Amino acid sequence: MMGKHPGEFITSLASLLCQDIMLRDILNSRLLLPEDVQVAREVVFVVFLALKCIQSNPQFCPTMQQVSYKFLGKIPFPKSPYHAIFLLELKDHEI
Repeated sequence: MMGKHPGEFITSLASLLCQDIMLRDILNSRLLLPEDVQVAREVVFVVFLALKCIQSNPQFCPTMQQVSYKFLGKIPFPKSPYHAIFLLELKDHEI
């Protein structure tokens, strides 16, 4: 995501989630957006899991078991078109 040092992204995440930030705006701009639907779902899913794993309170983070089960299951994203997904939608989605 973003092509920046992860610490910069994590520290700015709280303010980003309060804004209407699109998923495509945080992805590395040097890479093309995926055209394949399955690849797009996988990108959205990885961002979703990343947002869940960087909660400030560890009690709200998923366990490794939950994350691994999610990787083994069917990827439920995106319901909205890939270009129309907001970060807040991903953050608020249940794991």
